[in-house]
Amino acid sequence: MTTSLRRLFVVARKEFCHVTRDRRLLFLVTVAPAFLLVTLSYVFALDVERVDLVVRDLDQTSLSRELVSEITADGDFVVVEWVQRDEAIDWLFERGIADMALVIPRGFSSAALGGETTWLQCIVDGVDAISASQSLGLLEGRVEAFAAHVVRSREGLGTQPLVAVRRLEIDERAWYNGALKSLTSMVPGLIAVVLCMPALAFALALAREKEMGSFESLIVTPVRGAEYLIGKLLAYELGGVASGLLALLVATLWFNVPYRGSVGDFILLTAAYMIASTGISLVVASVVRNQQTAMFLVLMIFFVPSFFLAGLLRPVAEEPLGRALAYALPSTHFIKISRSLFLKGLGLSALKAPALALLGIGTVCQALSLLLFEKKLI
Repeated sequence: MTTSLRRLFVVARKEFCHVTRDRRLLFLVTVAPAFLLVTLSYVFALDVERVDLVVRDLDQTSLSRELVSEITADGDFVVVEWVQRDEAIDWLFERGIADMALVIPRGFSSAALGGETTWLQCIVDGVDAISASQSLGLLEGRVEAFAAHVVRSREGLGTQPLVAVRRLEIDERAWYNGALKSLTSMVPGLIAVVLCMPALAFALALAREKEMGSFESLIVTPVRGAEYLIGKLLAYELGGVASGLLALLVATLWFNVPYRGSVGDFILLTAAYMIASTGISLVVASVVRNQQTAMFLVLMIFFVPSFFLAGLLRPVAEEPLGRALAYALPSTHFIKISRSLFLKGLGLSALKAPALALLGIGTVCQALSLLLFEKKLI
């Protein structure tokens, strides 16, 4: 018996109707990825946007005031208090009013302008180690910029420059994400994680049919296994592409992440990702008998490893086993695709390798699931 396109599209139409009528499935397929993208993006927003600064200026000169103005010019550092005693700094730290204290010593201006080595004391609340290290890095960058500005201005006037400044200057530049904001990098990567929701919905739908008994009733119908599975796949793959477009809108309109690629390329590559992820869901649904097990396996395959193995939070591991596990995950390839489309503006030709990897994973998994399905029905 040959595969009938009519029966295939009848199954697909039936599944579209089922998804649109079931609010839980409709949420998982369409809205859940965008909702998760917003939630997880704020969870993994690692940028320090505001540092409450307390200043103890013992120098009380125009240069020390100019230094504080330079540090706080862009609003990342906000002076919440000017103090004269060390005890006041402790009091502000204990009550969570200040995140960092800057102490400018007496003689700072005269030492800096007189060619002597000078220093600044920075005290940071180390309870949150990540925020503390980022705050120190931000402060260091601003102090270095101020020192370089003083050198240029003093040399222009023919006076002695600030000797604490290194004579070797580094011209730093970051391509594609000039401000080095973590959200700009994390949001495109997280799209790969949240788009596992349509695959989860697909696995739950198949598992539920087994639980309800409607799966076995297909044995007496003329619908073949390939027609049944491909028909159901169409609904969830198209729904996944739609949810991907919604996630794209959230990334660009809500988080202001620049999108430099082609929307058409995003649609095609998201479809390839859906083929791979739903293919894995097919294999999972073929070996489990209930929805709880299907949900557990899908989340363990897609959600958890995507954060730690797929290159989202750290680069893909170099050891052979870790690298093999990473490249077996569809999210590893789509994280690269998504970030390249958003930030680099690459096209299909440049992303051919990860796209083919996704299609390969999807083809193998769907072929395997068809074999498992046929064994159960015939």
